[in-house]
Amino acid sequence: MKSMKFGDVFGPGSTPEDEASRAERVRRGFWKKFRATARHIPFAEDVAAAYFCAFDTNTPLKVRATLIGALAYFILPVDAVPDFLIGLGFADDATVLMTALTLLRGHVTPLHYEAARRALEKDAAA
Repeated sequence: MKSMKFGDVFGPGSTPEDEASRAERVRRGFWKKFRATARHIPFAEDVAAAYFCAFDTNTPLKVRATLIGALAYFILPVDAVPDFLIGLGFADDATVLMTALTLLRGHVTPLHYEAARRALEKDAAA
């Protein structure tokens, strides 16, 4: 089996620092954005499960990279369709996240969904 180089996942010219920066940005911004939007998005459990899968060290690198990219799109303020547009704002976020989850469905485990349910219950109780 050929060994994987960093650029094989993120493309030529990317560095491990790029991955670390992107992952840290998702870690810092995810829960704030998620808590503010979870009640407005029907796919909140899937988004939280994707987060737990992306930061699970047992998840393969390519899967983690894809999910972190999709989650970064979800939390970043620059968007194809601004999130504040009622009815349309999360359509592009949903498309990106659900496409990633559909392609990677076998890697998002029941444990990730259980962690997502617990996070949602915790937020609902707060």
